[in-house]
Amino acid sequence: MNTFKTIIAPIVIAIGFIVSGASALVYQVSWQRILALQSGVGIYSVAMIVGAFMAGLGIGSYLGGLTSRGMSPRQALHTFALIEIGIGGFALASSWLFYDLLYTQYGWLFANPWRAGLIQFLSLLIPTTLMGMSLPFLAQGVARHVSSAARTLGFYYGLNAIGAALGAFITTWFLIRFFGISGAISLGAAGNLCVGAAIFVLARFLPVNVNSLEPDKSSSASTTTPSVDTNLPFTGWVALYSVSGFCALSLEIIWFRVLDVAVKSTAFTFGTVLSIFLLGLGVGSAIGGVWAQRLRHPLRAFLICQCLLLILSGLSLGLLSVIPIDTTYFSGFVDYWSQYTEFPLGRSDDTSWIYKLYVALPLALYGLPTLLMGLSFGILQRAVQNDSSTAGFKVGALQGANIFGNVLGSLLTGLVLLSWIGTTGSVRILLLIGVGFALVGVWKFSQNGTRGIFPTLIVMLIGVWALLPENESFWRQLHGNKDATTLIGEDATGVSAISPEIDSPGIFRVSVNGKGHSHIPFGGVHTVLGAVPAAIHPSPTRVAIIGLGSGDTAWAAGFRSATKQVDVFELVAPELNLLKRLIDREGAETFPKLNGLLNDKRYSIRPTDGRAAIALGDQSYDIIEADALRPTSAYSGNLYSVEFFRMCSEHLAPGGMVAFWAPTARIKSSILEVFEHVLEIPTVNVIVASLEPITLVPAEWQKRLNTAEEFNYLGFELATLVTNEIAYAQVAVFEPESTTQTNHDLFPRDEFSTPIGY
Repeated sequence: MNTFKTIIAPIVIAIGFIVSGASALVYQVSWQRILALQSGVGIYSVAMIVGAFMAGLGIGSYLGGLTSRGMSPRQALHTFALIEIGIGGFALASSWLFYDLLYTQYGWLFANPWRAGLIQFLSLLIPTTLMGMSLPFLAQGVARHVSSAARTLGFYYGLNAIGAALGAFITTWFLIRFFGISGAISLGAAGNLCVGAAIFVLARFLPVNVNSLEPDKSSSASTTTPSVDTNLPFTGWVALYSVSGFCALSLEIIWFRVLDVAVKSTAFTFGTVLSIFLLGLGVGSAIGGVWAQRLRHPLRAFLICQCLLLILSGLSLGLLSVIPIDTTYFSGFVDYWSQYTEFPLGRSDDTSWIYKLYVALPLALYGLPTLLMGLSFGILQRAVQNDSSTAGFKVGALQGANIFGNVLGSLLTGLVLLSWIGTTGSVRILLLIGVGFALVGVWKFSQNGTRGIFPTLIVMLIGVWALLPENESFWRQLHGNKDATTLIGEDATGVSAISPEIDSPGIFRVSVNGKGHSHIPFGGVHTVLGAVPAAIHPSPTRVAIIGLGSGDTAWAAGFRSATKQVDVFELVAPELNLLKRLIDREGAETFPKLNGLLNDKRYSIRPTDGRAAIALGDQSYDIIEADALRPTSAYSGNLYSVEFFRMCSEHLAPGGMVAFWAPTARIKSSILEVFEHVLEIPTVNVIVASLEPITLVPAEWQKRLNTAEEFNYLGFELATLVTNEIAYAQVAVFEPESTTQTNHDLFPRDEFSTPIGY
């Protein structure tokens, strides 16, 4: 029995908590994908989803702390097991609830953003509350000795975070890629159910009553664990940890934004960089639990950790923007940032660039800060755990406060600060909070010899504050061009840039979150994509365009005099303002077509998710099309799925058409599954489809391109381009069966580069 309690039980609990953490991240990644279909992938929608998820975790942590108080190890672990089973059971029904019921049957409920947020909060409340409750009950079940509480809780919390890192990684790279979103959720549920069953059986062999907890061996404890100076009441620690949570989530948002641009993200980026973040947190927590046992002044150590992680975070961003571009090793990054396209993560075996972009760069940005975040958890437990019977309560209360800070950081930094003062301005705010941590240290340790470290930290925080560049200068570096001719726009929705093409004078590149999207002046596939459906349709009165970019596709779609209304939906709001700034600087005569677009009263350009706007609106269109989007871009699966194409078909006016860039066989097959009448221009991968017959008459379409008014709108060069391309139009047919798997909302194969056959 002693072997069971000292070896077997801890191993089973450790493995169980790793699996539990992995399953939680499977759900977070997967559920966020489904919920974003309900209300869109715009920043405000995503912020509401994240806020709802974390609010549930916070409520659960607090409730778990209250209800676990005084429980015996057996009672606590029995409850933990039931919680895991409850999470797994909910997960098994979650795809049906979130997608089949709420989205498919009651999607109209999400037209109002506040109502959408409330529904998502309520629908997530049960599973997230249960997830939040799990740690307090585990803490109550494993914290048997006051002297070792910090080590034990730090170790298990670290394992849970490491499991979460594993979950984030395998969900992106394996589960969704090979099994789809529903399959990933089912596998996560299997993990929870197995953990619940195993822990439930194990708990039967643990003590029944609180009084049977093993007492501390005071002689041993006194020689290995120094007494703690109590500089702060428990409520003070709760307040400090909530501020720490605010900083942690704010930094996470900032780091992910920087990496989103720096690596030119794909569908694999979020899970990959999140796994490194969680891994640092987990390793730091495990180390911190052991190290904290030796601390006599945990408050001092906690404050130093908070100051240092903010200093290192600001320093890494500052150095990233001021390192000379010809510096050894760093120059390769600058060359990459100046490129139009992204590294094909998931489709390339170039391990050197995978390491540089997805390991070295994240570690340089937040490797040490996340370790310090993890250390802080162990230090915190060292400070507050002085009674085994309240271990779960204190963990729950502290985690609840920390998550409250997380939610506040997510909303305030993600929605307000980034729009108001940009990335570097937001970091400066966090550095000032660091000064606040240091001032608490000066106040609390003014009577002993440890005071000197805190004035030094204040000087360092202010020094890093001064090192940070202005926001536009910072982002120019990450676009590979520090020339002032590069225009930068940033707000909560993303980062846009318009930069001169170094090798092509007079041509400007439009980039969104680091990736090239299109060029100015207009021409090429974007012009063809916009103009072809307008030429084919007999009278395109109302047109919808998803995506603005340079404005090329939207402008070309309006070349017919019959067109009276063009609704353009763009997720990244700064794009429109940047186009206006370019015209103001270069002059309307330099780019007359762009200037015409910006001053055309027929156009309405809205910063919102196009899919959600069309689906939740009551407008029908003669043409619906999406600007050319890489199939591997994050969330591109939402615009290349069978369900999306079917939704478009339901919002077409009689005789209406859709048009898309379809560079893969799966996209083409997905369109063919919905529309009976499909034409393609194979030279540019443009597809035009309708529920009604389309007569193949290229000569007639070419005449529409060359009437006086339309020809004058397009100009000789672009009218000739579209005239030549439209001559290649042909009836589209399915590719060979081996390549005709379709994309679906819950299985975005192209986005995740799923191999043929899955």
